[in-house]
Amino acid sequence: MATDKPGCGACSPGQTGERHVIQPDKTALINRLRRIEGQIGGVTAMVREDRYCVDILTQLSAIRSAVDAVSIRILETHAKGCVRQAMRDDDGDETLEELMGVIRKMIR
Repeated sequence: MATDKPGCGACSPGQTGERHVIQPDKTALINRLRRIEGQIGGVTAMVREDRYCVDILTQLSAIRSAVDAVSIRILETHAKGCVRQAMRDDDGDETLEELMGVIRKMIR
């Protein structure tokens, strides 16, 4: 699917029929996900070392917040690129339903 701006995040079908997207801030997303991996490793060590439950729960809360932040950033890219393009291409109903399904999952 062609977009007005390169790297705007519009989804396009790949060779296997799967949809793909060019994440405009891929490096920042990957760096954040790597930090989250490190946080998870730290929590694993805390459990292994029998650390205080409240400290573990605090770290888990921080991880959840970090994952939510990455999710919101990717959702924003999807809405501004993929959803916007689908609305232009008159594929809006299905795309909006998919978007609402994703949002429902995110807020659970």
